[in-house]
Amino acid sequence: MTAGPGGVNETLQEVAATESAAGSKGSLTEGKGGGKGGLQGRSPMQIALTRLRRDKVAMVCLGVVLLFVLIAIFAPVLAGIEGQSPTTPHYDLIGGDNLPTFYTNADHWLGVTAGTGYDVFARFVYGIRPSFLIAISAAILTTIIGVVLGLLSGFFGGLWDTVIGWLVDFVLSLPVLLFAIALVPVLSQWFIGNEPTQSQTQVVRVVVMMIVLVGFGWASTCRLVRGEVLAMRQREFVQAARALGSPTPRLLFKEILPNLTSIILVSITTAIPAYIGIEAGLSYLGVGLTAPTADWGLDISLAQQQMQNFALPLLVPLLGLLILVLCLSLLGDAVSDAFNPNTRR
Repeated sequence: MTAGPGGVNETLQEVAATESAAGSKGSLTEGKGGGKGGLQGRSPMQIALTRLRRDKVAMVCLGVVLLFVLIAIFAPVLAGIEGQSPTTPHYDLIGGDNLPTFYTNADHWLGVTAGTGYDVFARFVYGIRPSFLIAISAAILTTIIGVVLGLLSGFFGGLWDTVIGWLVDFVLSLPVLLFAIALVPVLSQWFIGNEPTQSQTQVVRVVVMMIVLVGFGWASTCRLVRGEVLAMRQREFVQAARALGSPTPRLLFKEILPNLTSIILVSITTAIPAYIGIEAGLSYLGVGLTAPTADWGLDISLAQQQMQNFALPLLVPLLGLLILVLCLSLLGDAVSDAFNPNTRR
């Protein structure tokens, strides 16, 4: 997403003037201390947030995402109310056919899994945690690396631009999923050795998945930032700051970086649902987290064998993953539209 050669701030200010002339509630509001008729201009950030608040779909999606966040935070409380643990097996509840002997009861609200008898509800509320941890951490690191390298490439040009541009092209040419499937078990084995404990295995696999996601995810953000910086470094405010003798760090982080707010926010909000899906996919394929750790992708994989007889262990994490990724994707699109002055919703 780009906001044109005029920069994000200037184009959003033009939209504010247009909205005011069109008779909307506007880019000018009554000032609190200005007396009668006092007007106060709105910043580009305020304009974008106003557009976002008016988007009903975005607000509903934000509420759903916040609900999932609260479930993840209070997972121990919710599982404690039911009285179950996500990693405690109940072999006594499994019949001779390796399937549960019941659907649901007062002790297991959503039933138990086949084979091991793990409580489905407890694993559902705990299963959000690794997805959020990996996705949010990887999205933030990806954005930081992409923005920094994009700033250097677009501002300095020359050798910086050539080397970083080659790295971007190389990373974008690689099949992410295939490399992730290959690298996660190899790097995990390299880090933890031949006789790791269960906790060591899970921690290392989380770290390795984050490394893989960050290693392949920064390139697209870097390319977007580079394009914006190439146009922005010729603008009058940058040239004026340079003429006044402002040092390079100030030019980069005080003059140019604030105008990249829209790209940064859009990068984070669109990367999180993508990384949640990738993390679940890797666990589903057996190269992510392993049992008994609660994870939605892993639980979907384990529940396939009982799908026809007991559908809840499969449907609960599957629907949770679908709803969360969908709401995050719609919210990311809404953030992109809110910060794009050329979009009229």
